[in-house]
Amino acid sequence: MEFKDQVVIITGGANGIGKGLAAAYAKKGANVVVADITEAAGQTVVEELNKQNGKGIFVQTDVRKEEDIIHLMKVAYDTYGRIDIMVNNAGVSRWKSPYELTIEEWDDVINTNLRSVFLCSREAARYMKENEEGGSIVNIASTRATMSEPNSEAYAATKGGILALTHALAVSFSEDRITVNAISPGWIETGDYQELREIDHEQHPSKRVGKPEDIARACLYLSSKDNDFVTGINLVVDGGMTRKMIYEH
Repeated sequence: MEFKDQVVIITGGANGIGKGLAAAYAKKGANVVVADITEAAGQTVVEELNKQNGKGIFVQTDVRKEEDIIHLMKVAYDTYGRIDIMVNNAGVSRWKSPYELTIEEWDDVINTNLRSVFLCSREAARYMKENEEGGSIVNIASTRATMSEPNSEAYAATKGGILALTHALAVSFSEDRITVNAISPGWIETGDYQELREIDHEQHPSKRVGKPEDIARACLYLSSKDNDFVTGINLVVDGGMTRKMIYEH
């Protein structure tokens, strides 16, 4: 899979899965545009990429704001002259009883996690369609789109919406040679992996908890030009947990 000199935009790229995605694309020779609301962390990620011979820039972006997203795309295009890959990774959660979740909190999660995916995809596609070979959009959803724990209504709604939006955009953008796919991560540990318990790993059919690199490899696959026959799918990367029938004994 070749990504040399391709331009990749990653929202929520300053931490966690987004940081892992940025590193993976940089190692493949891509120009990485890290977009995040947190400037200090975003700048640190770009500095690390550049120390490792990667190429990247940071653009402070609040994905809840349309004007910030339009600015992000313009900076990326003005800097590199094209946009090839858009990874919609930014997200927040509010674990709160539906009896107590305020409409302001609901709207904040919806605007950050779901509306931003539509806006970023739309604005990135405006540039991608000018490429002879089109482009690729990858949306980071979640296994929580199809299964839940208590008090996760807003988050679950956004991730379910991302899955529907993914296949809709895949059809709409097909004439412009733009593939649109989703990845649904399961438990991806972004903290201290060594602190996990044996039961954390053993409950997975894969026998381990996931890492950001697992999502990065899936993203590389879906955004590779070699795989342009793959569009409109949701790739579940969860160590097999959503295929495991769980009862209490």
